[in-house]
Amino acid sequence: MSTMAAAIRTRASRITLSNLSPNPNSQHAQKRLGRGQGSGRGGTSGRGHKGQKARSGNGKPKAGFEGGQTPITKRFPKRGFVNPNRKEYAPVNLDRIQHWVEQGRLHSSPENPITARELVLSGCIHNAHDGIKLLGDGAVLLNSPIHIIPSKASKSAIKAIEASGGSVFCKYYNPLALRDCLKSQTDRISAAPTRRTDILWYTDWKNRGYLSPEAIGKMPLVEERWKGLSKQLLAFKDQNFDAKKVKKA
Repeated sequence: MSTMAAAIRTRASRITLSNLSPNPNSQHAQKRLGRGQGSGRGGTSGRGHKGQKARSGNGKPKAGFEGGQTPITKRFPKRGFVNPNRKEYAPVNLDRIQHWVEQGRLHSSPENPITARELVLSGCIHNAHDGIKLLGDGAVLLNSPIHIIPSKASKSAIKAIEASGGSVFCKYYNPLALRDCLKSQTDRISAAPTRRTDILWYTDWKNRGYLSPEAIGKMPLVEERWKGLSKQLLAFKDQNFDAKKVKKA
């Protein structure tokens, strides 16, 4: 009985760094290559005779290498290019918005217009992508005054909404500003358009751009920063250049 108790005490002894050891057969001696014929792995060091797999390095070519012949990536012709400035807008038609309004899933007023956040939360769209583009399909069914701030809007959509007593103002969103809009964050200053095409679009009243002087005078919620941006971005229209002096220089 005393022998049994001693064995149990020995097994249940406290584990310390002094009695830790690897599990049996869990460790193996390292293979020593190229240390003479007597070691069994001398000469070619287990790689066999010559050839691609016997060379130093990993012995494998790069991905797409086909032994020297013209690879398939070069045999196929290429057309077109990928525009780095491309934007994919989420289209929204007027008949869909009218249906959502009738169901009570969308509400708008001049002080609380519909933005990308309301459209996503209500399920009117599933993904905002790079912004919202308002289209005029179903304009005949529109009978409610809608106040909305998309990224872009078609001429027919603008005409139909304003005819029903609503308002449309197109606002520029870069990826960070759009994310803040979707998450309703207001602790950051939204970016202003910097590309020439965007500046011309959002400063034009025909497109209902939010930086046009007419929009700043009509919008109920206008940031003081927008007034300064509008003047700065439209300053080129009042500037005069002497073409003769420019050519001489």
